[in-house]
Amino acid sequence: MRLALLFLVALQLLAQAPALAPTPAPAKATAFERAVVQEMSELRVRPKAYARHLREMRTWFEGTLWKRPDRVPLRTEEGVAALDEAIAFLETVTPVGPLRFNEGLAQAARLHAQDIGPRGSLEHVGADGSRLSARLNRLGTWQGTVAENIGTLEVDPRQVVIQLLVDDGVPDRGHRHNLFNPELHVAGAGCAPHRDYRVVTVIDYADGFVLGR
Repeated sequence: MRLALLFLVALQLLAQAPALAPTPAPAKATAFERAVVQEMSELRVRPKAYARHLREMRTWFEGTLWKRPDRVPLRTEEGVAALDEAIAFLETVTPVGPLRFNEGLAQAARLHAQDIGPRGSLEHVGADGSRLSARLNRLGTWQGTVAENIGTLEVDPRQVVIQLLVDDGVPDRGHRHNLFNPELHVAGAGCAPHRDYRVVTVIDYADGFVLGR
């Protein structure tokens, strides 16, 4: 009898307990995030044609100060020299295949942007010490090569890509190398507010990525 009463009480408590809200589905990539991947794809396929966008910017430099129209002047490290070097690169580089947008990589990129943005970080290591491969493992299965680029300040997809392409102040031009790595075939971009640089855009790349464990 005592067990029956306890069972009834337990059922009553369960009935009175509030229902747990379902875990919301991750937000789909925004038009901006998709456009960043499309812009990178166009760069890879037609680098010589893309060089004209950079040539249009040459007259905006005064020493190391980049005075783009309707923008706050930006102090660069190398000035027009880095832009000219990027133009020369585009004139000679062999085109590589297009990048396909990948929703899973976009989720991974957005989560990392949301992690580093409030902390004012630009690192590829998360607050929990995780690196890209570990973060991708949480969301799905990746194949081959993976890579990550991080850009700041820009809210126009083309300007995000140009920043990474010129790679001002980065001696090994590592961001540019990722843009033209022929072993990378899919990509996703994620954007979030940044404490110090207004906005941060993270781009994750892979040879292949399948969302879901």
